[in-house]
Amino acid sequence: MPEGPAPAPVIHRLRVRYAKRGRLRFTSHRDISRAVERAVRRAGIPVAFSAGFSPHPKISYTGAAATGVASEAEYLELGLTEIRDPARVQAQLDAALPDGLDICDVVVVPPGSGKPSALAERLEASEWRVRLDGVAHDDAAAAVAAFLAAGTVEVERLTKKGRRRFDARSAVSSFELDRRASEAADAPCAILRMVVRHTTPAVRPDDILTGLRQVADLAPPSPPLVTRLAQGPLDAATGGLTDPLGPDRASPERETAHAAGDVAGAERSDVVPSADAVISARS
Repeated sequence: MPEGPAPAPVIHRLRVRYAKRGRLRFTSHRDISRAVERAVRRAGIPVAFSAGFSPHPKISYTGAAATGVASEAEYLELGLTEIRDPARVQAQLDAALPDGLDICDVVVVPPGSGKPSALAERLEASEWRVRLDGVAHDDAAAAVAAFLAAGTVEVERLTKKGRRRFDARSAVSSFELDRRASEAADAPCAILRMVVRHTTPAVRPDDILTGLRQVADLAPPSPPLVTRLAQGPLDAATGGLTDPLGPDRASPERETAHAAGDVAGAERSDVVPSADAVISARS
C-alpha cells in the first residue's frame, strides 16, 4: 500500500462546457486532457486526486468529439477539495488554456445528484453542422431528401470490434440544408444541419455522408468541415436539444454553493486574482 496521508476528498463538483475551435480541432482527446490538467495546475484550482501509486486528478470527460471535429459542446467534470465560485473557475481556467480551447460555462453539481455518469445519461443526441465546399445547394437538398425518404441506409465502418454494418438513417432525428448559412458563406458550399441520436455503435457525421453517397451519389470534392453545435437531452416534441446543464442550474442548492464560493473567494483574495482581474490580464 502507498505510504502517506490519504488524498483529500471531493467536497465540491463542477460541470464544465468547453469549445474546441480552429486548429485545436485536430488535437487528440489525450492531448486535450493533458492541456486541461496543466491549466488546472496553473490556475491553482484545488482538484482532488485519486489514491494509489499513480494518483490522477479527478477530471472526467463525457461525449468527446473525434479528432478533426470542431465542437461548441464538450463536457467535463471537476472534483474539487475546496468550494470555489464557478464564475471564478471559468475565468481562471479559460485564461490558462491555449486559444482554441475555450471555457463556455461552469455550473455547480448539486449535492446528491449522482456520479459523473449522470451527465453522460443526459447526452442523448448531438446537433451537427457540416460544411461541404464545392457542393451545389440543389444537389445537397436532393441528397438530404433522398436520405430522409429511405427506410434504412446501411453503412459500413471499421470499429474497435472490426468491420460493422449498421443503419445510419434510424439515428437521425432531423436533417436539413441550411440555405441561409450556405448563401452567406465566404465560398460556394452547402451547409447541412442534423440532429443525431447517440446510439451503439455511434453514428457519426461521416457515416451520414457515406449514406448520402449511397442514396444520391453525393461526393464532395474536398473533406467536410464538421462542427458539433450542441449535445444534450432530445426534446421529442420539437426534435431539438435542451441544455444538459439545465437541471444543475435550476437546483436550489446552487445558490448555497455560490454563496459559499463567494465567501471562500473573499478569504483567498490575497493569493487568488479575481475573475475581473484574470479577464483584464488576458485581454
